[in-house]
Amino acid sequence: MLWNSCLLMLYIQGCLWDVLRCLMEKTMEPLHSSCPKRNSKILHINSLGVALVLLFLAPLASSCTDEERTSLLEFLDGLSQDSALNTSWKNGTNCCLWQGIICNVNGAVTDISLASMGLEGHISPSLGNLTGLLRVNLSGNSLSSGLPSQLLLSSSIIVLDVSFNKLNGELHGLPSTTERTIKVIDISSNLFTGYFPYNTLQSMKNLAALNMSNNSFIGKIPSTVCDDKQFFTIIDLSYNQFHGNIPREVGNCSMLRVLKAGQNHLSGHLPTELFNVMSLEHLSFPNNNLQGTLHPEHVVRLRKLIILDLGGNRLNGKIPNSVGQLKRLEELHLSYNNMSGELPSALSNCSNLKTLILQGNNFQGNNKLTGVIPTEIGQLKGLLSLNLSFNNLYGEIPQSIGNLSNLQALDLSYNNLLGEIPYALERLHFLAKFNISNNDLEGPIPTGGQFSTFPDSSFAGNPRLCRPALMPYCNSADAAPVSIVSTKESIANVPFALAFGIFVGVGVLYDQMVLHRYIFLG
Repeated sequence: MLWNSCLLMLYIQGCLWDVLRCLMEKTMEPLHSSCPKRNSKILHINSLGVALVLLFLAPLASSCTDEERTSLLEFLDGLSQDSALNTSWKNGTNCCLWQGIICNVNGAVTDISLASMGLEGHISPSLGNLTGLLRVNLSGNSLSSGLPSQLLLSSSIIVLDVSFNKLNGELHGLPSTTERTIKVIDISSNLFTGYFPYNTLQSMKNLAALNMSNNSFIGKIPSTVCDDKQFFTIIDLSYNQFHGNIPREVGNCSMLRVLKAGQNHLSGHLPTELFNVMSLEHLSFPNNNLQGTLHPEHVVRLRKLIILDLGGNRLNGKIPNSVGQLKRLEELHLSYNNMSGELPSALSNCSNLKTLILQGNNFQGNNKLTGVIPTEIGQLKGLLSLNLSFNNLYGEIPQSIGNLSNLQALDLSYNNLLGEIPYALERLHFLAKFNISNNDLEGPIPTGGQFSTFPDSSFAGNPRLCRPALMPYCNSADAAPVSIVSTKESIANVPFALAFGIFVGVGVLYDQMVLHRYIFLG
């Protein structure tokens, strides 16, 4: 069988080389008579055909070695018997043609790409024997057990992605004497435990991206995390159980673009050194126990920031006006902190802002002059989500919010806002979520635009609001001061109305019976 496969491959190769020779001789012209023909048709092929033929020739001209085939079959043996690879991965065949396997021209396996294949079982250490292996992607499967140290010890692998599996155990310390070539490690969304594997990372001086999120790692973030990591651009440690301070040595990651460590137990202040990393684009530490203030002179240094998420901490003080100089900012999350003061009108300078989430703070302002919600907020034309709920905002809702034509979610609930709902909000045709409940608003509820789609709960807790369709004179001075009867009051009145109706009905019936008897029976 193997002999026949080899003969077939040689035959195909010979045919392709003939075609290639003809293409080289007559590029952009019809193939001459010595070239292969099919049904006597004249072929017109340009130089793109040469590249295509070379593309087909590369895998056909190479065949993996017996050693590499054996290593792959050992990996297959570690998977469940009903693996999707069983139909493709056969002993005695060229493993360069197996599903998910890519080889170079020398027949060495360079890529294992088996994402979302429904694989179950464990990862065999035999993959570490593939000396030409560059990239491993086993993400999105149901692989269990530990991560073989042979993959992290490999001197050839540059990308290792085993995310979204069921791998567990600790990442034991590895020798740091030999420098590793690995650049990307993604072990997120697994069941790993133990301490941060800083010994393992010490020898990975070329590391550019590390994603350890959504596991159960414990301990502190080591101060050596950025040592000799001049290419480090992405660190994601979110959704773990890390505690302690953010190490100030993180400021040594001068090329860092993404730093995420939300949903942990971190405490202390944001270190001043962190704001020296002026390459940061995504800074995210939500739902920790961080405290302190945002200093204006620190924030302004991160001019490349696109996402700033510090919600769910214990930060205090004001939002600095310097945030308006972050021209690339698209998302600002500062919800559920202890921040106070006015909302800076300088926010209107963040022209790329799409999401502004400030709920659950203690903002106060002057929704007597412009109100706590500055009218300049209407200049944020790209804004998609605005959440200022659970604060102490007062004043009127600015008419300028009607200029936010892309707005999809607006939540101003649980404040002290007063006045009427601006009819300008009817222009927000993409508004899908709207909540102004529990304020002191009054007057008619608009009926145009998206307002007919919002439930009553969006307006609850504003007793002086009314719907014109139900009460045509709700905007009149003669209108009752409370135009919306609460559900509890309505329910409480039901027994009385029912009893009264029964009483009247029985009385009328009794009168009719007496009258009938009096007339007809004398």
